[in-house]
Amino acid sequence: MSRVGNRKIKIPTGVTVSTEGNTVTVKGPKGELSTVINQNITVEISENEVVVTRKDDNYKSFHGTANANINNMIKGVTEGFEKKLECVGVGYRFQLKGTELVVTAGYSHPVVVKIPDGIKLEVPSNTELFIRGIDKQLVGEFAANVRKIRKPEPYKGKGIRYVDEHIRRKEGKKASK
Repeated sequence: MSRVGNRKIKIPTGVTVSTEGNTVTVKGPKGELSTVINQNITVEISENEVVVTRKDDNYKSFHGTANANINNMIKGVTEGFEKKLECVGVGYRFQLKGTELVVTAGYSHPVVVKIPDGIKLEVPSNTELFIRGIDKQLVGEFAANVRKIRKPEPYKGKGIRYVDEHIRRKEGKKASK
């Protein structure tokens, strides 16, 4: 049984958390985030703590989700989130052009991806991409969409993958006698 909803969230210095109706807003040094929570979940804010409670046991899943979302917002406005991608393959590369990311991944044409607001990209080398932002969901979704352009394949290991991702390799066909 999960007890994520019952944990108390510490508010670091420089961060303000406020509620208005069923909207929770978090302001910090890196920016501002807000989310709408279920009306059966209540958020109580003291000087340096946030406590999330529920009406009854029918809302357990909303309870833990609301707690985790508020915790992620606080972490986002203080530290931020980052995903690192790398592309493996001959001719595979990332390139920034203004507000667009150009991915060359073995297709007959380069794939152009528009960079959403709230995301900052860095390309230290042709084959590396750092995705940074304060919204965990937005950073993760953008990284997944870039990875989806050319998923890593198990035979040669070519494709776009997360830096810490391990790809299980397959042997391939054996030569017949």
